[in-house]
Order: sequence, then C-alpha cells, then structure tokens
Amino acid sequence: MTVATFGERQEGIQYVNRYGVYAVIPDEKKENIILVQAPNGAWFLPGGEIEQGEDHLTALKRELIEELGFTAHIGQYYGEADEYFYSRHRDTYFYNPAYIYEISHYEKLQAPLEDFNQLAWFPIEEAISKLKRGSHKWGIEMWKKSHKV
Repeated sequence: MTVATFGERQEGIQYVNRYGVYAVIPDEKKENIILVQAPNGAWFLPGGEIEQGEDHLTALKRELIEELGFTAHIGQYYGEADEYFYSRHRDTYFYNPAYIYEISHYEKLQAPLEDFNQLAWFPIEEAISKLKRGSHKWGIEMWKKSHKV
C-alpha cells in the first residue's frame, strides 16, 4: 500500500503522535468534494483523530457524524500519508499519519454534532488548492487517479 510523506522530521524536536483517518467525499456527479473549515479558517478533509480503542472505520464513521451528520459507506482505502507539522494554535509539533478513504455513498442523517465548523462543496481542483495539509491534497489526488478524473 502507498505511503507518502509531507513535511520533514526535524532533529531535536519532540513530536506528538496524532493518528487520523480522513475521507474524500465526492458529490454524485464526482465534480465536487466536501471540505470542513475549522474555526481557525483552515480547510481539511472530513475526519480526525483516531481515539483509543477505535479502528480506522469506527473512527471515520464517528467523525463523519460529528462533523457532517452523515452516515456513509466507506469505500476504497488509498493509503497512509504521514505528515510532520507545527501547530501554532496548539504550540505543538505533530507527527500525523493520515489514513485516507473514499466514501462511495453517504446519507445526511442529522445536523453535525460539532457546530463550530463550516462545511462547503468545492470543484475538485479548488478543493485541492484550499486544503491546508499535503496529506489531504494527496488523498484527493489518489481519488482522482482511481476514478480517472
């Protein structure tokens, strides 16, 4: 399986491990991708941290309810994209392995449990350009390759 790396591990820096699972969710025509905007203005793929005792799929299903209010059929796994970054917001260096999946079908079940994020659909290339993390951009590129978009 594919593993990509973004950012660079710096010597002498203590990194906090933050394992995350994220979803590429296209609309029915595969023309737009939904993104989540955090309160700090940064755009991300839907998903987030894998909590203790969760596997990838359990964590992703929970995150989709929390962020989008969606239930979903989780499709293809695109791989792992490791990312090293510094969060000014948290004043912390993170090592963030991101496990990226496709959502092949979703249904809006309820309002998102987290009401502090903004949600928006963007054309594929615009979605890629808006994303903050290289690992998330990579996820959409993997989705595009698999669908020949």
